[in-house]
Amino acid sequence: MTRTGLALAVGAVLAVPTGAGADDPVLHTARDGESLARDAAAVWADDARLVYIENDEPLAELGTAERWGYLFYSPSRDAARAYSVKGGKIRTATDLGFDFEAPPLPSEWIDSAAALAAAEEKGREFREKHGAQVRAMFLVRGLLYPENPDVPTWAVVYDSSTTSGLWVLVDAQSGEVVRTWRG
Repeated sequence: MTRTGLALAVGAVLAVPTGAGADDPVLHTARDGESLARDAAAVWADDARLVYIENDEPLAELGTAERWGYLFYSPSRDAARAYSVKGGKIRTATDLGFDFEAPPLPSEWIDSAAALAAAEEKGREFREKHGAQVRAMFLVRGLLYPENPDVPTWAVVYDSSTTSGLWVLVDAQSGEVVRTWRG
């Protein structure tokens, strides 16, 4: 499986559909649910380490979403577990049915709002020209930036119905765009 295919497979596992409620959605950045997910993962496994984050609900313009997914890996269990956080609560905890060997994310990384703002330097023109929108954002280390595998990166994926999408890779420590590609 390619790196991109693996990332999309993980996203499919983390994404959990929800019904529309009567209230307006409460939007959060990725950082907002991290500590809750970390606490839950620590109960699951003492050595659980965060390896992946992705929006589980559609993204808003400011890099916020109603629900975020957090994937943890435990070396002692040789297993991974995903937590989906919405409204300050863990909505699902799911064991992954496949291996996801990714290095742990460092504790310091820019939040989803800052990552989207950086990606928009490249993505704005693509959105305007092709009627595109941001479909997904995910944070991982080593998977999409093999030239520098120690750097955690946000992948910001723009979709268009008229052309192939745009991927913008943002260094999650410096906030700089490090790579773009179409696909």
